[in-house]
Amino acid sequence: MGIKVYKPISNARRQMSVDDFSDITKTTPEKSLIVIKKKFGGRNNNGRITVRHRGGGSKRYIRLVDFKRDKFDIEARVDAIEYDPNRNSRIALLVYKDGEKRYIVAPVNLHVGDKIISSKKTIDIVPGNATLLENIPIGSMVYNVELVPGKGGQIVRSAGSQAKLMAVEGKYAQLRLPSSEIRLVPKECMATVGRVSNPDIMHVKIGKAGRKRHMGIKPTVRGKAMNPVDHPHGGGEGSNPIGMKYPKTPWGKHALGVKTRRKKASDRMIVKRRKSKKK
Repeated sequence: MGIKVYKPISNARRQMSVDDFSDITKTTPEKSLIVIKKKFGGRNNNGRITVRHRGGGSKRYIRLVDFKRDKFDIEARVDAIEYDPNRNSRIALLVYKDGEKRYIVAPVNLHVGDKIISSKKTIDIVPGNATLLENIPIGSMVYNVELVPGKGGQIVRSAGSQAKLMAVEGKYAQLRLPSSEIRLVPKECMATVGRVSNPDIMHVKIGKAGRKRHMGIKPTVRGKAMNPVDHPHGGGEGSNPIGMKYPKTPWGKHALGVKTRRKKASDRMIVKRRKSKKK
C-alpha cells in the first residue's frame, strides 16, 4: 500500500492523508462471511456508558475472520486481498480445495494466487502458513498467536505488528512481542508465519474532526474547559494549570503514571516486562 496526500485546498486537506488501497483486489465482501454490526454507543448490557465518546459513524459489516486456522492439511488458494473496516490490517479470502471459503488476517507479501496451508506438522516457513510454535524455527517472525491451544489467535494482530520466536524450552515458547515484552506461550499454540499487512497505516493522518465522526468517535472535551462540578480539573479564571499534583480522571482517580495491571495468574508467563516510554 501507499499513502495518498491531497492538494492543500483547505486547512483540513493540508493535513490529511489517506490509504491509497493499491493492494486491494476486491471491493465487495463475500456475502457468506459477513454479519451486520450493531451499534451500542459505548454501553454495556445494563445500558450504562462504559466507554465514553462513542456513537454515530458509518454502517459496517463484520467480516467473519478465521483466527483459529483449524482447517488442517488442506491447501488453500488466496482468492482476494480485501479491506476490512473493523481493523487496520488487510484480510485475505481463502478458497480451500474442498470449496470452503474463509477470511484470514493477511500478512505482508501475500498475493492473489498464492497457496498456503495450516497444519500441526512441520511446514514451509512462508508468509500465511500456520503451525504450532514448536514447529517454527527460532528467530522466525510470527503473528496471530494463540495464548490457549485451540482458542484462536489473540495477540499480534494489528497492522504491521510481528513477534519474534526467541526460544522453545520445555512446555513453553518464548516470544518477544511488539511491545518488547518477552512472554511464555505454550508451544502447542498456533501461530501464523510473517508480519501483519498494511504497516504504512501508522503514517495516515486523520486531518479533520468529521473524519473521526465517520469512525464512530465523538469529540472529547478537556477537563480544564469544564466547571469544577463536572471534572477535578475544572474551574479557575482564564488559562490556568490543572491545580493539583497529578492529572485525574473525571472520577478522581490517577490518570497518568499509575500502574493499572492488577496481579494476575498470567504474570508468571512474563519473562521480561516491556520497556516503559520515557517522557
